[in-house]
Amino acid sequence: MSKKNLVIVESPAKAKTIERFLGSDYRVLSSQGHIRDIEGSGKNNIGVDFDHDYAPHYVIDPQKKQLIATLKDASDQADTVWLASDEDREGEAIAWHLKEVLHLPDSKTKRIVFHEITKQAIQNAILQPRDIDYNLVNAQQTRRVIDRIVGYELSPVLWKKVTVGLSAGRVQSVAVRLIVEKEREIENFVSVPQYRIVADFIGTNMSEATPLRAELNKRFATKEEAYHFLETCTEAVFTVHAISTKPATHSPAPPFTTSSLQQEAARKLKFPVSKTMRLAQTLYEAGHITYMRTDSVNLSSLAIGACKQEILNEYGEQYHRARQFHTTTKGAQEAHEAIRPTYMNKHKAGNGSDEQRLYELIWKRTIASQMADAQVEVTRIEVAISNNQQYSFHATGEVILFEGFRRAYIQDSDEIEEENVSLPKVVANETLQLADMTATEQFTKPPYRYTEASLVKKMEELGIGRPSTYATIIETIINRQYVVRGSVQGTKREYSILTLKNNKITERSKTEMAGADSQKLLPTDLGRITNDFLVQQFPSILNYDFTAKEEETFDAVAMGKADWIQTIDSFYKQFHPLLTAIPSGKIPGRLLGNEPASNLPVYARISKSGPCIQIGEGTDKDKPRFASLLPGQSIFTITLEEALKLFDKQYPYSLGQVDGQEVIVGNGKYGAYIKVDNDYISIPKSIDPLKISIEQAQELIDKKKQDSLPIHVYGDIQVLNGRYGPYIKTATGNYKIPKSVDPKQLSEQDCLALIAKQDAAPKTEKKPIRRKK
Repeated sequence: MSKKNLVIVESPAKAKTIERFLGSDYRVLSSQGHIRDIEGSGKNNIGVDFDHDYAPHYVIDPQKKQLIATLKDASDQADTVWLASDEDREGEAIAWHLKEVLHLPDSKTKRIVFHEITKQAIQNAILQPRDIDYNLVNAQQTRRVIDRIVGYELSPVLWKKVTVGLSAGRVQSVAVRLIVEKEREIENFVSVPQYRIVADFIGTNMSEATPLRAELNKRFATKEEAYHFLETCTEAVFTVHAISTKPATHSPAPPFTTSSLQQEAARKLKFPVSKTMRLAQTLYEAGHITYMRTDSVNLSSLAIGACKQEILNEYGEQYHRARQFHTTTKGAQEAHEAIRPTYMNKHKAGNGSDEQRLYELIWKRTIASQMADAQVEVTRIEVAISNNQQYSFHATGEVILFEGFRRAYIQDSDEIEEENVSLPKVVANETLQLADMTATEQFTKPPYRYTEASLVKKMEELGIGRPSTYATIIETIINRQYVVRGSVQGTKREYSILTLKNNKITERSKTEMAGADSQKLLPTDLGRITNDFLVQQFPSILNYDFTAKEEETFDAVAMGKADWIQTIDSFYKQFHPLLTAIPSGKIPGRLLGNEPASNLPVYARISKSGPCIQIGEGTDKDKPRFASLLPGQSIFTITLEEALKLFDKQYPYSLGQVDGQEVIVGNGKYGAYIKVDNDYISIPKSIDPLKISIEQAQELIDKKKQDSLPIHVYGDIQVLNGRYGPYIKTATGNYKIPKSVDPKQLSEQDCLALIAKQDAAPKTEKKPIRRKK
C-alpha cells in the first residue's frame, strides 16, 4: 500500500490514535520501541569499542527483522518519512536508529515532536518539522554506554565476590544504598519513652459529649514526673488565658510532573510506580493526557483557558484564579508542559477502573491548580494552670470558610474532617472544669522506611536519575532481589496510661506492636552484602553527589555544552582503576562461632541459593554442611544457637513414601531439596524443609512430572519445558522460542518456521575488545 507520507511512531496504540487525525495520504506504522541496541553477550564483548572513542556497536533485534523489512519497504515508497517518536532523549535515539537502519536520506526525512496526541498538535507538528537533535541522541548514548560498562564490568566482580548471577547498575546501586542505609538507621535507633498529657475541659457552653480537648506544652521523660504533674492538677484551677483567631489561606499544588504523579498515585490510589507509568502511557497513547515523562509544572495558555471555562461551568467565577507555575526542580529537562488532560471538558477517560481513576486524579489536580485559594480560620486557645505558671494547655482548630480548590481536588472525607476541626465556644478568663486528664506513655519513633513514592521523592531531591528512569530503577532492584516490597511484624510492647478523674489517679497498662510496618521497601541480605561491598570498593562512584553530577553532565551533553565521548572517558578513568584494585577471593561470611560437637566454624553467608548457614571451611577435607535460613531470618542478626537449630533434624532424612518410592529431604549448597529415585526437586523458600509434609512433597513431585511432559510432539519435533524456559527439540539440536510466542499455541508449521529462521541466521564470531588502560 503506497502512501506519499509515512509516519513512524514507537507503539501500535499511538499509531492507531494518530492515524485518525491524518488524511488518506498518510500511513502510520510503529517501530515497537527500539529496533536495535548495543551488542553484548559476555565479559569480553560488551558492545563498546574502547579503542575507538567508546563507539557502541549496535545490532538489530532479531525479532524485529521482519518489522524493519516492512518499514523499509514503506519508507522506500513514501515521498516523506516523518519520525514521530517521543520528544525525550530515548525518543530522539529511536528516531536516529530508524534513520540509520532504514537508510533514510536527509532530503525525505523529517523529525516531528508533540506533547499531546490531538489533531491540532499533530497538524502543528507537521507544519514545524526539524532535524534530529544529535545532542539528545548523544546524551542517550552517553547514559547507555556508561551503564553498559558499569553493568558488564562490575557484574563479573560480584559473581566472584558475592555469588554468581548478580548484576549491578550505576543508579540502581545508589537506590539500593539509600534503602540499606535507611534500614540501618532504623536498626540503630534507640526509642526513648515520654509521657504526653491530654485533658478534656468542660466550659459554660459545653457538654461532656463535646469537651475542649487540649494538650500540655510539655512532655515528661518518666512516669514519676508525669504522676507528680497529675497530682498538682488535683488542686489546680483552669482558666481560658488567651484566645487567638486569624485567617489563613491554602494554595493548590501545581499540576503533575512525572515524579509528583507517581507519589500522589501511590498515596491516594495505592499504585506501584511502575503501574502508574504503565497506565499513564496508555492514557497518553490513546490521546487522553499529555506526555507523561516531564519535570515541568508549566501549563500552556490554551490549557489555562480551558481550565477557566470548566471552572466557570462547574463551580462559578468565585472559584477561578488563573495561575502559572514555574519549574524549580534541580536539573529539570526536556519538558514542555505538565501532565494534564488533553481536553479539559472530558471529565472521565480510560479503559478499566484503574485507568479511569488515574485520569480522574490528573483531571482534578489540573483543575485545582487553576482555582482560588481555600480560606480558613485558625483558632488557638490557651488554658492556664493556677498553681503552675510554667506549663499550659493548648488547643488548635481550623474551620474552612471557603473551599476554593478543595472543592475539586480534596474528595477524601478523612482529609476534610481532619482539616475542619472546630473548637467549642469559650470566652477569655472563663473557668473550665476538668473532666479528665491522661498521661500516655509514648515512644519516639525511628525514621520511616521508604515506600516507592518516598524513594522517588528522595531520588528527585538528590538529583539521582530522571523522571523517565524512576519506575525502571525500582523494578530493577526488586527483580534483582536486592530489595523486596514487604512488611515487618514488629514486637509487642507494653505502655502505661495514667488517668486523673474526680481527683483520683489510676494506672493501667496496654500493649502495642512496636516496629510493625507494611508495604515498604526492605533490603534483602543479598542487597545489604552487595551494597556494602560496592560502597567499600567504589566509594566515589556510589556517592550521591557524584551520581547527581553525572546526571547534570548528561544534561549538559543534551544541551550541547559537553562532549559525550569526553564524558564517558572521564567516567571510565575514575571507574576502571577501582576494578583492578579489588582483592581476590569471596566476601567472608559472618562468623557466628564454632559448632560444639565438631569445633568447626559456623558462618552465616550468601550462597547461590540465597542466605544460608555453613558449618566448616570450604578447604576442609570434609565438605561443609549447609542449611538455608528460614523466612524472617537474616545472616546479619541470626545467632549461633538459632543457626545450629537449623541442623537439628539431620539431613538427609526420610519423609515417607510417594507411589511406593521413598522421599528423601536434603539440604545442599543450592538449598533444600527432595530426592525421589534419581530425581532432585528444589523445595521452594516458602516451605520450611524441616516441616515439609508428605502432601507438599507429592505436589512438588507431580508438578515436576507435569513440567517434564512435552507440550507438543510433532514426529521428531518436540516442544518441551526446559530449565531456562520452553524450547523446541529436534534430532539435530535445540531451538529457542521467543518470549513473545506462546509455546502452547505453536503448530507444527510454526515450529518449522522458527527452526528454519534460526538455521538461516548468520553465525557471527565474537571478537574480544581490548580496554583502555
